[in-house]
Amino acid sequence: MTIPLSNSVKYIKGIGPERGTALAEAGIATVDDLLHYLPFRYEDRIRFTKIAEAVPGQLATILAEVLEGSAVRFARARNAMFHLTVQDGSGRYLYARFFHGGYMEGRYKAGQRLVLHGKIEMDPRRPGRKSMVNPQVESLGISGPNQPADSTEVGRIVPIYESVGGVSSRMLRRIIYSVLINLDPNIPDILPPAIIKRHGFISKRDALLSVHFPVRDANLETLNSFRTPAHLRLIFEEFFFYQLGVALRRRDQHQQTGMALRVREDRVREALKRILPFKPTSAQKRVLADIAADLEKPQPMYRLLEGDVGSGKTIVALEAAVIAIENDCQVALMAPTEILAVQHFLSARRILEPAGYQIELVISAMTAPEKRKALDRVRSGAAQLVVGTHALIEDPVEFHTLGLVIVDEQHRFGVMQRKRLIEKGAAPHVLVMTATPIPRTLALTIYGDLDLSVIDELPPGRTPIHTRATTEDKLPGVWEFVRREISRGRQAYVVYPVIEESKLELKAAMAEFERLGREEFPKAQLGLLHGRLKSAEKEDVMDRFRRGDLQILVATTVIEVGVDVPNATVMVIEHADRFGLAQLHQLRGRIGRGSEKSTCVLVAPRTVTAEGQQRIDTMVATANGFEIAEHDLKLRGPGEFFGTRQHGDVAFHVAHPLRDAELLELARREALELVGDPTRADELLRMSGQLGSEWQKRYRLVAAG
Repeated sequence: MTIPLSNSVKYIKGIGPERGTALAEAGIATVDDLLHYLPFRYEDRIRFTKIAEAVPGQLATILAEVLEGSAVRFARARNAMFHLTVQDGSGRYLYARFFHGGYMEGRYKAGQRLVLHGKIEMDPRRPGRKSMVNPQVESLGISGPNQPADSTEVGRIVPIYESVGGVSSRMLRRIIYSVLINLDPNIPDILPPAIIKRHGFISKRDALLSVHFPVRDANLETLNSFRTPAHLRLIFEEFFFYQLGVALRRRDQHQQTGMALRVREDRVREALKRILPFKPTSAQKRVLADIAADLEKPQPMYRLLEGDVGSGKTIVALEAAVIAIENDCQVALMAPTEILAVQHFLSARRILEPAGYQIELVISAMTAPEKRKALDRVRSGAAQLVVGTHALIEDPVEFHTLGLVIVDEQHRFGVMQRKRLIEKGAAPHVLVMTATPIPRTLALTIYGDLDLSVIDELPPGRTPIHTRATTEDKLPGVWEFVRREISRGRQAYVVYPVIEESKLELKAAMAEFERLGREEFPKAQLGLLHGRLKSAEKEDVMDRFRRGDLQILVATTVIEVGVDVPNATVMVIEHADRFGLAQLHQLRGRIGRGSEKSTCVLVAPRTVTAEGQQRIDTMVATANGFEIAEHDLKLRGPGEFFGTRQHGDVAFHVAHPLRDAELLELARREALELVGDPTRADELLRMSGQLGSEWQKRYRLVAAG
């Protein structure tokens, strides 16, 4: 019986309703989704490496039997080490060690066959003994003549999948194999025939068969670098259909009728000069020129303003706001958190109110009378710049003449949230801002419908931030350094990953706030800031810290964006290995905002994961946000990089914008050419019909506006 690509995965043998629901939540709802969930690695299980022949320092895949396994527990249960001893008949043993492996106790029995993949090392404490640390392990069951190995597991190049939705790599392999051998032989090839011919792509069906179960003589290196003809075909296709959606959005946007604003009038120029608190950098001037040119057009602007932390995006956004206000339009500025919204409100009031502009704040925490008065001013047009959180998209908020929408840290908003705010005006101009530097390939992918402007220069007077890493046992010296800075009249942040103590045994902000005030800084004034505080409490703590009434602010990542205190010169981040790179970079950006030398201290346990150490090393090595973003993208992949899997935006199954940059550019060119050619309208209509509603949902609504 053939299996159509559109079938739900829950009807596939071996999955069922429960696993099917879990897979659907992970983005694998149909057979087509399942077949586009590719192996992340391939192992040569035709020729296993013998333990006796394994070379230290090299990766090896070994088929062996379990001799014994046991866990050694330390003072804290999560630090248990699991030891596994295996043999393969070559006369040598292999010793595998698993950090935090207490959960593995009882999993492996003597005689059980395993495939172990990892780096061969020589045990420094036992000369001549070969070992693996945290290898990838797959069980093949108990050995014996009546238990032959499954043909999907040995004797071939074997695909290795990341487990998903409670379905293991081994289970996925068997399920996908059964689907492929029953796959409909007439899979439609939706890619335009001209593109297939021009680039020599293999058929869709051949690509799916080959990418999951390659032929025996396939090149392992080419497979693992995702550069086989099958991989290239599927990567291009995914990019192409995404870029097709982007190109159609761009076409639709350029066909809209917007408000052409007057920019070159003397009145507008003088207004811009009045609000500037300092001489703008050349990068700020260039970006404002881009924005001004867009605002003059009769089509609405859709522009992404990208800049590293502290690069001066806010003043550029306020300049754009002044242009709109001078054209009798209202401006909405939406921020993801109340702390950031209040920060923008205070900055706007400080810079714009002296010039006579009316600024309004709309957040959920306002009292009913406050909100009612604010909404009346917004509705009447008396409020010219309205700053707020997602509260701006609620039904009671009505604008008089909304001409410009500014969305800050936009990746924290869902697609429909941005859309609802934009729909409160008649085709307003849209400026999207982000302080998370985005590699160009990712910007083309996620924001392909936006024009891109980058502020790649810091304002004068900023001193570089010195970042250093240390371990928990060196904390007394760290606290002494903080005391010296406080004695010089400076201020400090101390950041923790959680609010309250938990089973994860991480230090918590509330407990450490009490301890630091009692034991380390009894003469200093400390403040506590975290997400569970009420808005008024958060604002009070931040005001006291800004005024200098507090010397130390103990906080969680709630300060990640929007906190600007030039006198703060020290940041201590405990459990730094538990934070993401983007988080660490954003947190570090809270200091170094004045002319004084600033220091960020990353504190972690002596033993951390390899990825945790990589993140810390990257932070110490560079303060360049674009370099950090590249590292982050490599570590986490594009779906996790922007939290897009959580926000319902694009998360590619096959393609990777950084690894596959050339294919992305090629797909973009082909998509733009197809959409821009009126003679190919019928071809475009045919493809849209074949792709169906899922394509519309996945690709065409992933818009910044």
